[in-house]
Amino acid sequence: MPSIAKNAQLQTVITTFETTPGTCQDLMDALEDAYQSFISKQPGFIGAGLHVNDAQTRIANYSQWQQREDFQAMLRTPEMRDRNRRINDLCKSFEPVMYDVVESFG
Repeated sequence: MPSIAKNAQLQTVITTFETTPGTCQDLMDALEDAYQSFISKQPGFIGAGLHVNDAQTRIANYSQWQQREDFQAMLRTPEMRDRNRRINDLCKSFEPVMYDVVESFG
């Protein structure tokens, strides 16, 4: 389960996908399958969430890992490299960015 907390000892990755209404559901299906079948089983995985905007033109993915190296190792696996090629075909672009939580409210 993702946790948003200042000074958390973990790595947060936010990935945004630019897509179209015609391919949004196909991309969501591919992302859901990647998380259920592979990503969630990788060492260091803590949790993730998928978000879709109302226009179905953007998907935001929030994931957390014990260490940044865990996320990087997952990306380097042959299976994830193959999945990312298929995911890339379903969207205009996607960009994973690593963040540190500086502050949280609520």
